[in-house]
This record gives sequence, structure tokens and C-alpha cells, in this order.
Amino acid sequence: MSRQEGKGKRGRAARLARGAHNPKVGSSNLPPATNVLPPVSSGSLFNAFWSIRTLSKSTQQAYSKYLKRMNRIVDLNDPVKVEKCVLGLECSNKSRNNYLMAYSHYCRANGIEWARPNLRNERYPVKIPTEERINMIISSASPRYATIFHLSKYGLRPDEISKITLRDLDLDHGTLSVRTSKMGLERTLLLKAEIRDLLKEFVAEGKITVVKDRLFPQTKTIMNGWRVCRRKAYNKFKDLELLKIRLYDLRHWFGTTSYIKCRDIFHVQYLMGHRNIGSTLHYLHIAKGLVNYSDDFTVRVASTIEEFTNLLESGFEFVSDYQNLKICRKRK
Repeated sequence: MSRQEGKGKRGRAARLARGAHNPKVGSSNLPPATNVLPPVSSGSLFNAFWSIRTLSKSTQQAYSKYLKRMNRIVDLNDPVKVEKCVLGLECSNKSRNNYLMAYSHYCRANGIEWARPNLRNERYPVKIPTEERINMIISSASPRYATIFHLSKYGLRPDEISKITLRDLDLDHGTLSVRTSKMGLERTLLLKAEIRDLLKEFVAEGKITVVKDRLFPQTKTIMNGWRVCRRKAYNKFKDLELLKIRLYDLRHWFGTTSYIKCRDIFHVQYLMGHRNIGSTLHYLHIAKGLVNYSDDFTVRVASTIEEFTNLLESGFEFVSDYQNLKICRKRK
């Protein structure tokens, strides 16, 4: 072995030793290691990574990151130490639950008996922006990002927008087939003429002809684009409320306004792509705080098809039939 090769090996060994004693935790909330722990076998971690392969891509990446961070400072084969370490983190219960959920996959994959503690997440009120302010931000965007943000107004997650291909669009009928994320449900949305024209122009100017290629950038790029446009809108309009609007708030806006319009929680569940109705009920509570949501009803009776049609068009909902009459009601 040459002298230069020997120096190279000694240098790598020294760097590894320093890394073992001072692991880089980056943005992690985990405390630094105080001693060198025996590493968990790569086979154990592989079992855990294999067990989460059916989860969404973003969840797989997050759980893998949490397990790797914990593996640097605590013995993953000792549930008591892992639980004590995670519960001692200076972070929110939501972050702690993410670590614990990732570790529960590790335990199941490696036959370790452990009962995961359920920590109560702090709930933060969702503030729904006005459509006027949303459009102020969109007006500061380029045609490409304006198209993306208009799609966000249909309740699409950034990850769902990044997956859209030409095959998912039917520009003649104005429909979009959404391939969901977060293990939700697929859905087909009817687009308004405005966004339909934007998409036609976007496809024509980009000369897009390959039906399987994605039309829009990745999730992080989309979110960064929103932050840039939001700042531009603030500099232009000097409205401090604009800086508080997150891109995901457009999805909340869509879910809430959709329920206010139709009062059909199951229809909103479909539009949002929720697998669990409990996620959709959240928008019912938000809607009650935004409008004068009364429990008193105005009741009307229709004796002809014309009267029945007029009542439905004016916002009444059908309740029941009675002796060839149609009973309808609407909240006051």
C-alpha cells in the first residue's frame, strides 16, 4: 500500500470516528448522542423500509428520515429507550407522533412488541382566505404558475398537481382526472371555462404532445413559486394578510366554499378525495363559523314540477313526498 493510500484511509477513518461521536442531526429535534451506539443491522432497517413501501412517497421519505435519525442516537431494538427519547424531544406532539409512527413500522417489521402511545395533537384554527386575496396573488404569477394556482383553487394538493399529465385532461369536455396523494381517493373534476382556456393555452404554447409526461414541476418547486408570488403580491398591494395565505389554504378554501354552496358533505368528500368522512367534516365546522348558519328552516311545498324546479334552483333541498306534493326546506 502506498503512502498516499494510507493517508487516505486514515483520513476516512478519522472522519467516520468524528461522525460517530458527533452525528449531524441537521434540522432534527433529536438531542446529540453522548456515546457511540452499536448500529442497528442494515437488515432491520431494510425490513422497516420494505414494510412502508405501500404508503405514499412523501410518507415513505419522512418515515425513513425519522428512523435514520433515531438510529444515530438510540438503540432501535429497545422500545423503552426509544419512547423515552422521543417523548423528551422539545417539539410539538405532532412531530413526536410522526417519530412514534415511524418506529411502530420498525417494530412490526422486526417482530418487536411495543404499544405506541397516542399523543394528542395541538389543533390550530384554519383561517380561510377570501377569493379576492387569492386572486391578488395569482395575478402576480406567470402564466404557468397562474395555471397551477387556479388548479389549486379546485382543492388539488401540490403533489396531485405535479402528477398531472396530458392523459388526465379532457379539454373538450373540461374535465380533469385527479390521481390522488396521501392514500386518498381518485376523482374527476369539472373545470370552469377560465381554467380550461388556461390549460389549452398552456398545452399549445408548450407544444406538449407526449401524453404521459408531467405538465408541471415537482411539489417543492410549486410551493416555492407560491411564496415568490405571494411576496410579489404583498409588495404590489401592501396587504399584510396576503403573507399569511399558504398554498394549502386554497384547498381549505375550496372545501369550505363547496360545502357552503351544496350543503352535501358526501359530495364535498368526493371533491376533496377524502377516504375518511371525518376529514371532510372539518370543513362543515369551518363553514359554520363563516356564514350565518342557522338551525331554523324555511319550508315550501311544490304541487307542480315547475314549482319544484324553481325551489331547487333557489337553494331549497328536497325533504320528502306527501300526497303528490314535494316538501322542500332551506336554512334561514
